[in-house]
Amino acid sequence: MISVILRILLVIVIGYIIGSIPTGYLIVKKFKGIDIRQTGSGSTGATNVKRIMGTKWFFAVMLLDALKGAIPVFIALKWFNFIDFKGLTPVLAATAAIIGHSKSVFLKFTGGKSVATGVGALLTLCWPVGLIIAGIWGIITYTSKYVSLGSVIAISLAPVLMNMFDQNIYYICFAAVGAIYVIIMHRENIKRLLNNKENKVRK
Repeated sequence: MISVILRILLVIVIGYIIGSIPTGYLIVKKFKGIDIRQTGSGSTGATNVKRIMGTKWFFAVMLLDALKGAIPVFIALKWFNFIDFKGLTPVLAATAAIIGHSKSVFLKFTGGKSVATGVGALLTLCWPVGLIIAGIWGIITYTSKYVSLGSVIAISLAPVLMNMFDQNIYYICFAAVGAIYVIIMHRENIKRLLNNKENKVRK
């Protein structure tokens, strides 16, 4: 039992540390010499990187942040998915990763809003759900020009899609809790959207 607990804790630590790697911060710091947290929205995520470094880096950081969610889940599925807790350990890894992204230990517990990291985790847990969510995000963001609107709507559909694809209860719960977490992280964006003051990703 102690061995199982230690392995579960290891999964959580691995997920959190990988999620905490501040990709957007490191890239902007290296190429622009500034702290991204002091610019724009203050987030280390891809949208704020775009404001400073352009579209190319927006997609680069988005991919890297998605990998931060995918890699811990892959590790958990491959090496730590115990028969007695099947489905739980990858979910713990995913949860730790999205918390790490938004509350990075390397940035005094600041960070991004965990959308790309969450989608990366969902892609690894159930790739059809991850792809659908990414597609919905892309369509809404492109048509509305609001990244935050696409993010909130797309991620809100995650638990519904997990249920539609007959995933286990751990995956459905993760999708629901993750959606709530991302929405909370976007609470200021939601206020600006309601007041028609949110910044568009492009004019």
